[in-house]
Amino acid sequence: MRALARGRAWSVPEELSARVPAERRGPGLGRDAVRLLVSRGTEVTHHAFPELPGLLRAGDLLLVNTSPTLAAAADGRLGSDHVVVHFSTRGEDGRWAVELRAPDGRGTTRPRAGGPAGVVVELAEGVRLVLEEPLAAGSERLWWARAVASGARDGRVRGGNALGGNALGGGPHDGGAHDGDATGTDARDGGTADAGTRDGGAAGRVVRPSEVVDVPGLLRRHGRPIRYAYTERDQPLSAYQTVFALPGADGAGSAEMPSAARPFTPRLVAELVSRGVQFAPLTLHTGVASAEAYEPPYPERFAVPEASARLVNAARAGGGRVVAVGTTAVRAVESAAGADGIVRACAGWTDLVVTPGRGVRVVDGLLTGLHEPEASHLLMLEAVAGREAVERGYEEALAGRYLWHEFGDTHLLLR
Repeated sequence: MRALARGRAWSVPEELSARVPAERRGPGLGRDAVRLLVSRGTEVTHHAFPELPGLLRAGDLLLVNTSPTLAAAADGRLGSDHVVVHFSTRGEDGRWAVELRAPDGRGTTRPRAGGPAGVVVELAEGVRLVLEEPLAAGSERLWWARAVASGARDGRVRGGNALGGNALGGGPHDGGAHDGDATGTDARDGGTADAGTRDGGAAGRVVRPSEVVDVPGLLRRHGRPIRYAYTERDQPLSAYQTVFALPGADGAGSAEMPSAARPFTPRLVAELVSRGVQFAPLTLHTGVASAEAYEPPYPERFAVPEASARLVNAARAGGGRVVAVGTTAVRAVESAAGADGIVRACAGWTDLVVTPGRGVRVVDGLLTGLHEPEASHLLMLEAVAGREAVERGYEEALAGRYLWHEFGDTHLLLR
């Protein structure tokens, strides 16, 4: 054991990392061949995931993230070095937040310093990726970068911010800050997502139509899913898509799979619906996690449509439970909820970090994977179910040899 963040004194043995998807662990297995730990306060029970319909009741509502997973890892050259670029988040100005990684010789990657500004990474098809500035002050992991076609000439914006005054957002909602709390980011008001520009800096570029690079298209042709060292081998992109994933018109998606929904199958969804459980789709495009540094989440693009907002409000009014499938669904719906607990249709960027201090306004339960003890997601779990419930659940998960990470087992926390 080792002392960890916020006094957590437990660690995850290496052998409890899920190395391959459930359906590849043996003949006849499906995606739903994972275990389900259920926490109701400090009471814990153990189930198979296909038992989920019997654990919910008619009138309950499941919030599901429809963001598709991108083939967000691409090979590149930085001088004589081979690097792997993780494409994380697309800004409203066409730039991408990216993380540079170094190959580790085993098919995965290890951390590598980004920058400095002006560094050029050569990608497939002659595309050049120009690093312009760090995503956040004081962090060199993620950089704003611009993909330009081979032979494109540099230019400068004539004054002002290349982002039009709003580094990430741009819609009227800017993360759904209905009541003045920190649920949204608006660069016009000095929000944390404002990358800013420096006089003469690389962030001010004129992008000509002939220079525009279709990064999602490039990734479809040359990318692969982001993979971490605990996995055994590369998997096809289909292994990282959930049954709820819907392609976006602009090619947007998540750098990493919204993995809590992975065990759902069409048959299981049909059974849940037949029992009176409803589904409300929403979208949050996840960025690249800080697998080594465990940084808090940064602003991400989300949308809660009108129909889903109505379903949430109706379920709560009728006594049903609102259960989020994944931490991404919690972040999205809580960003659209006012202090009165009413969810309103909303789209934009959110920098909301759900903690026990902030609490939750809408969510009654959370279906999620198992998280590392350093992960900030555990604060969200505590906000939903309380610290004692989380600690008790993780004691049981460790004792029961549950599997961690995106191909691992699941945890349902009910308030």
